[in-house]
Amino acid sequence: MNDKRRDKGRACVVPPPVDPAKRKSPLPSQSIKSQFDDPDAAARVAALVASDSYREADKDSTFLQDDLVRGARLGLDYMKPDLLMRQAGVQNTLVVFGGTRIVEPAEAQRRVAELNQLLENNPDDVEIAARLKVAKRILKISHYYTIAREFGAIVGRAGDGPADCRLTVMTGGGPGIMEAANRGAFDVGAKSIGLNITLPHEQFPNPYVSPGLCFSVRYFGIRKLHFLMRARALVFFPGGFGTLDELFDVLTLAQTRKIIPVPIVLVGESFWRRILDSEALAANGVIDPEDLDLFWYAESAQGIWDGINEWYQRSGSSLFCEKLQAN
Repeated sequence: MNDKRRDKGRACVVPPPVDPAKRKSPLPSQSIKSQFDDPDAAARVAALVASDSYREADKDSTFLQDDLVRGARLGLDYMKPDLLMRQAGVQNTLVVFGGTRIVEPAEAQRRVAELNQLLENNPDDVEIAARLKVAKRILKISHYYTIAREFGAIVGRAGDGPADCRLTVMTGGGPGIMEAANRGAFDVGAKSIGLNITLPHEQFPNPYVSPGLCFSVRYFGIRKLHFLMRARALVFFPGGFGTLDELFDVLTLAQTRKIIPVPIVLVGESFWRRILDSEALAANGVIDPEDLDLFWYAESAQGIWDGINEWYQRSGSSLFCEKLQAN
């Protein structure tokens, strides 16, 4: 009898689930102190709610730009591209670097023609003559734009076709060689990634980066991290300070095994041997002879692709194996 009474005492009616957002009766904090008790309360509360300190941190642009919040900005700079690339199914990348000033041959030829005409009209103009000299040099190396575009198309067609994001072209998102690589992927209907860097002056991404995979990154360090995180190979076309900066960073990281070495391809041996005398570095003892094996040269889009695949075959792996991301 006692057991039955205890069971009956514990019995209850399960209430229906409450509304996840709305209450039937408001909480005390949902109303302002009555004007009958303090006529100025409403105005003071309005001022508090409008103050900078009350604004939620993630919605306070002034707060987010403070030097002391740099750590949070660095984290967000990393997290947003990483999250969106994961959502797009991007697993691995082939990263293409190269000069912003190396335009496609037709544009390079047009610039030379325009400057030739200007110089004919102003034969004594030293500045025009100097600009024409540079334009002719750009025209001479503009075939690298074509090679980068062809390479982007090869990568775009790889795997299971353009919809396969297991291996995706990645660039810095700018003009020149970067544009060419993104454009090659675009030509075959494949997605590609562009990591623009925020600069003091206004700039635009090239028009061939895929929507949803075009990022504006604030910090160079985070941009470099994204370049390397999923990289299965890094391809360097002729370029200036930015290209050299990325190249020496990657070579140093591979040399020290801070990253697991991956294929590093320098496109245009005649250009790179003038810029980087690696044999002289080894001969002077400032690098080791084995460091010369960290990279090789290529001259064509197919040559780049074949060399990368051969490197992976010789390592007993595959270009399409999922990359283990660095710490």
